[in-house]
Amino acid sequence: MKVTIYHLIIGLLLTTGFVSAQNIDSYIEVSREVLKTEKKTVIAEAMTLNDSESESFWTLYNAYNEALYKIHTQRVNIIKDFAANYETMTDEKADELWTRGIKYQEEILKLNKKFYKKFKGVLPASKAALYFQLENKIAALINAELALEIPVIQVE
Repeated sequence: MKVTIYHLIIGLLLTTGFVSAQNIDSYIEVSREVLKTEKKTVIAEAMTLNDSESESFWTLYNAYNEALYKIHTQRVNIIKDFAANYETMTDEKADELWTRGIKYQEEILKLNKKFYKKFKGVLPASKAALYFQLENKIAALINAELALEIPVIQVE
């Protein structure tokens, strides 16, 4: 799976003087759709579901990823806000961004706990765990790319 999509998003966000907000939002949505498709392909290949598991899994997968998309929108907004305030970062803004980031992480954890139970209801625990292991690996790749591309706050 290619996570360089987020590299391009961050590049665009940090050069907002050259790209309009509407273009950034459009680009982000296209990038998220590409990532969604690539992710689904990876999951489908790795899960090895039998016929009795498949329908229930994909129904839950779609529900989980719809909820995950909404939560990830929080992160996109945090990154956009960070980029917009990077040059003039105040203590108050830094604190607000960090607090929002923690809330985002808590929402992800809450969603994973909720859906892990649901996935165990339609899959053996080993397959439910495999699915969340795959989700975690994909998230780790994206987080690593973001960590490389998002600069740290400059303090004096």
